[in-house]
Amino acid sequence: TILKKMKPTTTHSTRLLSLSLLTLAFTMGLWTILKKMKQKEKEMRILMLGLDNAGKTTIVRKFNGEPTDTIAPTLGFNIKTFEIDNYTLNIFDVGGQKMLRSYWRNYFEETDGIVWVVDSADTIRLQQCKDELNKLLLEERLAGASLLIFANKQDLKSAKSKDEIAEVLGLGDPKHYKGRHFHVVACSAQTGEGLEEGIRWCVQDIASRIFMLD
Repeated sequence: TILKKMKPTTTHSTRLLSLSLLTLAFTMGLWTILKKMKQKEKEMRILMLGLDNAGKTTIVRKFNGEPTDTIAPTLGFNIKTFEIDNYTLNIFDVGGQKMLRSYWRNYFEETDGIVWVVDSADTIRLQQCKDELNKLLLEERLAGASLLIFANKQDLKSAKSKDEIAEVLGLGDPKHYKGRHFHVVACSAQTGEGLEEGIRWCVQDIASRIFMLD
């Protein structure tokens, strides 16, 4: 009697297991197809954010070999496209003024990487910088996106070091960084120091997650 009662349960479990395996196989197959499609395109969508006057546009211009001597505040957004390591990067440089931050969410879709730019010399607003970044990292649509933090303006004597910036931002806090790939790089948008190192890390990290190895 006990065996008869257990038999349907065992059969049901077997069916569930078979269904789970089929679902897993389908999901893996679909994921492989998507990765192959991504590999063919080899495009990355990078969202560059941070408080106003952090140096976002200056960094983008430096990447693109454009003049950086006169930079006006970004009141909307700019899109720049360039290639690095055989990948095409579409960088969305979005204004960081307080009145514009509520519009950041309009650019979250399909983001592969976030570049968060910090004015390391703006010690008064570092807590505000941390708060805005933490809110960003709780966004579901940005889950899994690689996070590069540029501790910018290292050419200024008043700038906090990379380690000091990391401490102030609370990097590694499980609430905001659990499972998140992130990296901090000291840089200067004016001199170009650290920019290549940072963007190459971002590209390689995204590639390791999204594109299939050749």
